[in-house]
Amino acid sequence: MIKKVPSTELKNRMSCFRKQMDISNPDWEIAFIFSKINLYYFTGTMQDGMLIIPRNREATFWVRRSYERALDESLFSSIKPMNSFRDAAGSVSRVSELPDTVYLETEIVPLALYQRLQKYFPFKNVKSVDAQICAVRAVKSEYELSLLREAGRIHQHVLEDLVPGMLREGMSEADLSTELFSVLVKEGHHGACRFGMFDTEMILGNVCFGESSIYPTYFNGPGGKYGLCPAAPVLGSRDRKLRKGDLVFVDVGCGVDGYHTDKTTTYMFGSSLPQYAIDMHNKCVDIQNEAAAMLKPGIAPSEIYNTIMNGLDKEFLQNFMGFGNRKVKFLGHGVGLLIDETPVIAKGFDESLQEGMVFALEPKKGIENIGMVGIENTFIVTADSGECITGDNPGLIPVY
Repeated sequence: MIKKVPSTELKNRMSCFRKQMDISNPDWEIAFIFSKINLYYFTGTMQDGMLIIPRNREATFWVRRSYERALDESLFSSIKPMNSFRDAAGSVSRVSELPDTVYLETEIVPLALYQRLQKYFPFKNVKSVDAQICAVRAVKSEYELSLLREAGRIHQHVLEDLVPGMLREGMSEADLSTELFSVLVKEGHHGACRFGMFDTEMILGNVCFGESSIYPTYFNGPGGKYGLCPAAPVLGSRDRKLRKGDLVFVDVGCGVDGYHTDKTTTYMFGSSLPQYAIDMHNKCVDIQNEAAAMLKPGIAPSEIYNTIMNGLDKEFLQNFMGFGNRKVKFLGHGVGLLIDETPVIAKGFDESLQEGMVFALEPKKGIENIGMVGIENTFIVTADSGECITGDNPGLIPVY
C-alpha cells in the first residue's frame, strides 16, 4: 500500500515556494527543478525528470523514468512523460518567450545537464533557487513533523533500548554497523541516510570504538571513523574490535518516509571511563540543553551559537566540536529530507527561527586516547523551547 503525500500538502509547498520567490526575486518568471529530493518535496515521487515552475502558470512534472511509477505514487496535478528535453520544450506554450533568466538548483545541477537543458530552452542567464527552496523546506508542516516524530521514536528505541544488548566483546565496528542497520530497518527506518553535502556517501553514520571516533575524515562533522577501507570510509572497521573499557560512539540517522532524525548515543563497555572524560561528556549534555532552551521563534541561530561559544572557557574549547585542527564551526544543523539542512547553528545565520523548524544539536568533544564524548538529539522549534523527539537519555550508557 503506497502512502502518498497528500495533495493539500503538495499544493501548500508550491504556494509557499512561489511566495518565497516573489519576496526574494520579484522579477522571477520560471524555475527548473532536477534534484530527486526537491522533486519528491514538490511532487511526492522521486523520479528521473524535471519540474518546470512558471510564475503564472501551472507547474508540470516532466518524467523520463518512470512515468508509470510517478502516476502510481504521486497526487501532483500535472505529470507528463518525456523522452528528452525536446518533448518538454515542444509542449511548453510560448517557449519562444522564455525569459532571459531562469532559476536552477546551482548547488546540484552539473554543467553537462545545464548545457543539455540550454540546448532546448535557450535562456541566457541563470540564478540560484537553492536558498529559496531551503527556506521553504526549513519550516515543517504538521504532516512532516508527524513523520519526524515517528523517526525519532524509532531512533530512541533502537539506540537507547536495543544497542546495549547488541554490544559484545570481540565484535568489530563493521559487525555492529551491519547489525544496527538491520535492526533499524526492521523497526521502520526507510533504509537511506541522505546528505546534501557534495559527493558525500553515507550508509548509516559513524559507529566507532574508542579512538576510532576521533580519526580524521573528510566528512564535515565533529566525529570521525576508520571505515572499511580508504576507498569506502563508511560503516566501521572490520579490524577494530570491541574491548573492555572502550567508549562506544554511535552517530547515525534514522528516517521515515523520507524524513530523518539525527542522534548520537555513547556507551561505556565493560568498565567506566575516567572521571574527567565523564565530566567533559556531562558538560556537552548541559550545552545541548542550554541550546535547546533557546530554540524558539525570534532567536537567530547565530545568537544561539555566539551565546554558547562565548560562555565556554579556553580549556574546554580545546578539542570541542572535533579533535586537533579538525573542528567544525557549528553546534547544530537543520534536518529533514536531508540530514544536513539549513539553517545551521553557526555564525552568519542571522534570520530568526520559526516555529516548526527542526534541528539536530550535537555538542561533542574529542579526548585523546578515549574518543569523542558528547551527545546529539533532534529538536522541533516550538513557542517555548526545543521539543526533543529522539529521547532524553544523556548517554554514556553503562554496559558492564
